Amino acid sequence: MEPDMSALDHYLERKSAVLAQRRADFIASPEKATVRIQARSWVAGETGARPVKMGETLFITDSSPALAGHGLGPTAPEMLLGALASCLVHTYLIQAVLLSIPLESVEVEVHGAVPMGGVVGLPYEKPPQIEEIVYMAHVRSSAPPEAIARMHQAVEETCPVLNTLRFPTKVVRREA
Repeated sequence: MEPDMSALDHYLERKSAVLAQRRADFIASPEKATVRIQARSWVAGETGARPVKMGETLFITDSSPALAGHGLGPTAPEMLLGALASCLVHTYLIQAVLLSIPLESVEVEVHGAVPMGGVVGLPYEKPPQIEEIVYMAHVRSSAPPEAIARMHQAVEETCPVLNTLRFPTKVVRREA
């Protein structure tokens, strides 16, 4: 009888093969290692909701009723925290493969606080931004604690969204 396999085992095997292929592609053509991405948003009529197109997927973002929204979708700050959570989970999967760490599950929870005074027109000392961003990674694995610690460190070093928040990149407004 075969031992119980984690539900992630088959996915991680496939991920390993794909990562090996990407490394080969990027070595052969280094310019392919930079992937261009974009997102687009607009206001959806009198609801004030903001559809956001990312790749081929359309999301609806909205404000809470406290800001004249309808709560039809996550707020933009929630989307940012969601992007961080998703990128962290994906980076844990990648690092598990690269470090040969078996995973049973990984879940990331992200919390933050948004001072809204400046957003609604009150005086502010510093521009409004999400503060106190904290994440908790819940990793289930049969690997020893030292291996899990190495994986946490590798994730901290290689998660693109985490690094963008920690070491901000310049954001430029261009004329339309």
